Amino acid sequence: MNLKWIKAVLAAVVATASLDAAAQDLIARQAPIDRKLKSIDSLALQRQIRAEQSLYPSLDLYAGSWNNETVRCYPDSIIPNTFTFDLTGFCMPTEHTRITDVFGYRPRRRRSHYGLDVKVYVGDTIRAAFDGKVRIVKNQGRRGYGKYVVIRHDNGLETVYGHLSKQLVKVDQLVKAGEPIALGGNTGRSTGSHLHFEVQFLGVRLDPADMFNFEKQDIVADTYTFNKHKSGAGSASGKGLYYKVKRGDTLSKIAARQGTTVSRLCKLNRITRRTILRPGQVLRCS
Repeated sequence: MNLKWIKAVLAAVVATASLDAAAQDLIARQAPIDRKLKSIDSLALQRQIRAEQSLYPSLDLYAGSWNNETVRCYPDSIIPNTFTFDLTGFCMPTEHTRITDVFGYRPRRRRSHYGLDVKVYVGDTIRAAFDGKVRIVKNQGRRGYGKYVVIRHDNGLETVYGHLSKQLVKVDQLVKAGEPIALGGNTGRSTGSHLHFEVQFLGVRLDPADMFNFEKQDIVADTYTFNKHKSGAGSASGKGLYYKVKRGDTLSKIAARQGTTVSRLCKLNRITRRTILRPGQVLRCS
């Protein structure tokens, strides 16, 4: 065999081996770079998702619907059988603790009351309950809510603030829990200055007293689980944090209905067994 030819073959083999080694070294050096790029891509995607979520809170639940005109605008929405809300980021909308009207049906007026009324004075600061985005800022004049604000929150809830004297936010504005959004007032269908505080989920009104304890200025629990078959617009009664006295009520009847005792009612409300109950009076029950 020709010696020159053998040398040429050996040189080619060595060169190929060197190229393979160099290629492997290049791949080895490139691997961490690829991982870093993937990490950067992942972080960028996460930032983009968070940005979209902040622009349109609970976008997945509300199927992209964003209406700046109507409070209950989800007639075709698919309401889940159950859904658990995170309440830990809550801030009380007012420092006042006196409840003047509760959630539920009003027999004398033959209509339902879909929120919780808290005594405030004209000019008192009203704050956002959770982080979210302002969906509605409107004025119904002498009807309904009067001046009001609706905010959709990151946890899936929407809150309504009614009978305001002045709104401090604009439509589509992002707000943080505790941020001032309005001033208390007496506008709309109202007989005295107060805050009408309403909580909704996909248009279903929920009793705020099941989630928030205004007297203690705190949440009832870290989470609240919505049940489609137990919650509904205007579904009242049952055991609750507050009870509005009706004509013919007695302490014993109320205690039995609310699953408590007369002694407990007296202690919570600083009354005695001989106290005369007035229709419309709000009693603390738990």
